[in-house]
Amino acid sequence: MKYSCSLACVKKHKALFSCNGIREKAAFVSMNEFSNLTLLSDYRFLEDGGRMTDCAARDTISHKPKSNRFVNFLRNRARRCKIYLQTLPIGFTKRRENSTFYSNKEQKFYWHLKLIFPQSHAKFTEQRVPDDKPLCDILKTYIDPQECDPVKQQRYQELDANKSLLDNLKGKVVIEYPTLHVVLRKFTTDMVILGQNVNKGIRCIF
Repeated sequence: MKYSCSLACVKKHKALFSCNGIREKAAFVSMNEFSNLTLLSDYRFLEDGGRMTDCAARDTISHKPKSNRFVNFLRNRARRCKIYLQTLPIGFTKRRENSTFYSNKEQKFYWHLKLIFPQSHAKFTEQRVPDDKPLCDILKTYIDPQECDPVKQQRYQELDANKSLLDNLKGKVVIEYPTLHVVLRKFTTDMVILGQNVNKGIRCIF
């Protein structure tokens, strides 16, 4: 640390040593120069770091408006497509992993999509799936589209694999991103599909 006696001396010191006038709190101090004052300085330095980290974590004003603008933008665009998009609070797993976005240039959604195969106990995630892509094309890399039938939600809604993702989502509520349950025809008799009589045998065929 350098000490100066006057303003002229301070200016000369800054020019000579390229000093900004702020003490380097993390500068190396040898053991023979280490003192109680140095220890106190290090302690305060750590406290300042912890305080700044805590303030940044609590400061929702700096980042929340941007997040809200993005979410509101997605909701508005989805509403124009007759999709009722709902979002979860910040911190929820489904909210964190959601990569859905809307391309203004192409005027379409690119969805974060989760595929669930109940019979094989398998789950897969597709990112940036364009909303005009037919479901049969989405499923090609997983299973023969003639052998499966995609259904959605716990009380299932039948989807048409020959239609685009956008057409299949119209009129439906989407929480963060779509989740499709893909099952074989022979297992659909155990499922209740909305809009059909639960007492009748149900077969979902593309």
